[in-house]
Amino acid sequence: MDAAKPLIGLLDEPGAYRDALADTIARDGLAVYAAERLEDLPAETVLVVAHAQAIPSLAWSSLTERLPTIVVSDSRLDADLLTAVDVGLVDYVVEPMRHGQLLRRMIRKAIELRQLENERKHDRERLAQLNAHLEELNESLETHLALLRLDQQAGGQIQRKLLPPHPQSIGGVTCDYWLIPSLYLSGDFLDFQRFDERYTLFYFADVSGHGASSAFVTVLLKYLFNRWLGDWDARQPEALPARWLAALNRELLDAGIGKHATLFVGVIDQQTRELHYSLGAQLPKPLLVADGEVLELPGEGMPVGLFPDVEYPRLRYRLPPNFRLWLCSDGILECLPGETLDARLRELEQRVLTCTTLERLRDSLMLDTPRDIDAEGDDGGQELPDDLTIMMLSGFGNDHE
Repeated sequence: MDAAKPLIGLLDEPGAYRDALADTIARDGLAVYAAERLEDLPAETVLVVAHAQAIPSLAWSSLTERLPTIVVSDSRLDADLLTAVDVGLVDYVVEPMRHGQLLRRMIRKAIELRQLENERKHDRERLAQLNAHLEELNESLETHLALLRLDQQAGGQIQRKLLPPHPQSIGGVTCDYWLIPSLYLSGDFLDFQRFDERYTLFYFADVSGHGASSAFVTVLLKYLFNRWLGDWDARQPEALPARWLAALNRELLDAGIGKHATLFVGVIDQQTRELHYSLGAQLPKPLLVADGEVLELPGEGMPVGLFPDVEYPRLRYRLPPNFRLWLCSDGILECLPGETLDARLRELEQRVLTCTTLERLRDSLMLDTPRDIDAEGDDGGQELPDDLTIMMLSGFGNDHE
């Protein structure tokens, strides 16, 4: 279907000249409607051609306010040309019958410019609507973000309440730690509890990822640890850590939440000064410092929550006098110098060897983070790429008896 022809309104006195001018304009596919007054033109008129003798120059301004207008004249009058410029006419054509082709080109060009102007106006209006809509969406997002931030802060406070008091000493062994989430909630977690006068149990966990979903796993871990602790009869302490890891492995797989964790679980026998432990892919591995030397606790195990029917190792180590046992989440590797993982692990070994307190190791990292783990997360400190936790157990020395 052909597009409708643009309608040109011709304002002139009736007669042979107007008819001839209409024929001149109508060539090349333009539709023309001739009238004596602007009010008589159809609403679909897109451009006006006004004869200077029929429409006085005083009326040109009102024409241009409504439609693009070209004035035609049979003679050139300088005064009229000045008026044409002042009122913003599209053009002023002298002897239009003689210059018919030029007149038609001017008309088509004026129509094209008018269409472009209308399209730009439409685009500006649409852009203004989109901006208004985006402002509403942005305001709504900021509101939801503020609510989410409040929820996360509340969750962080609850998570900190679940941590054990620190530092605390049980049976000659002192536990202290420093835990800083990368945002508000942490995927790192730990616990240190007395079972009876002989045994103290602890664990150190690093759940994959960080944020709300990982924090929920740490809450589940706390619940299961307390439940299993209540069920234990103090027999076979050497089997307890491995049995707990296997049970937690089943719990995470059955939950189907796609989360896994690395863990270290230990049972300290104050009577024999032995550490019964098992580990699930803990990295960095636990580092034991005593007598001026540092060593990795031996043993390897699979991560928890990835593979079914995993058996975890039953391991034992006799704790020497004045020992320090360091457990760090893998977030610490982001804070140590070194081009390779091995270089950073060696750097960590040197630091735990020379740092006799948790504060010294923390300060050696030179991080702009809260020194107090009970501080609120939204304090404007350095944003860490991962949760960072350091746990230190020390004991069996004169200072801790």
